[in-house]
Amino acid sequence: MKTIKILHMYSDLLDLYGDSGNMEILKYRCKMRGIECTVDKYSIDDETPDFSAYDCIYIGGGADLEQQHISADLLKCCGGIEKAYRSGTFLFLICGGYQLMGKYYRDADGNEIKGLGLFDYYTIAPESRKMRCIGNIAVRTNITGKPVDVVGFENHGGQTHGVKTPFGEVLCGNGNCSKSSHEGYCEKNVIATYFHGPMLSKNPEISDYIISYCLGREEGTAATLAPLDDTLERKCRQVMLDRLLKK
Repeated sequence: MKTIKILHMYSDLLDLYGDSGNMEILKYRCKMRGIECTVDKYSIDDETPDFSAYDCIYIGGGADLEQQHISADLLKCCGGIEKAYRSGTFLFLICGGYQLMGKYYRDADGNEIKGLGLFDYYTIAPESRKMRCIGNIAVRTNITGKPVDVVGFENHGGQTHGVKTPFGEVLCGNGNCSKSSHEGYCEKNVIATYFHGPMLSKNPEISDYIISYCLGREEGTAATLAPLDDTLERKCRQVMLDRLLKK
């Protein structure tokens, strides 16, 4: 069976709220199915990799300082990342990684961090740092082909505007902007979201969507995965959904 190759970018700098755990979850779910999954790491001043050689590129979340720190290096990688994205590499982007794939991120002091511009959205932080979107969040997404309610944790000051294809409909929480109706950005080979947690821990359908896509991307057809016992993950999610959505 094909080996899934993942590139985890800036794992030493962008790891808010256990975001690196998403890689452990993908590796575990692959291992349980006998699928080989390798995760390489890239950070500032490392030799620039062949981004197109990877099935998935993952970037986690970080605060304004970390985003400023990596911005120049990330821009250096722009051509390679865009080529990979255009050729079908999956982009999994959390918080800061989500913001920096848009046009720009403007922080509370008015400093503008240039994004890669792969997508048309942009993010602006309010002048008051007390105005944050923070707390548990639930979103209904259809990326898997049927409605799935996903849960996680959001903590962002930035307000992301201009999203044309959101990840999902907000059931509880804020989303892209304070009290907005939609959260994140998605395409067939992109999930960009503010979900921390790590996001995949209570949402096995999203993990399997990424794995299935990566296994079948060269053929252009999602691979069929052997089912796993997700009883614990689903119970954990249901507890949070019941808490958040109770009338």
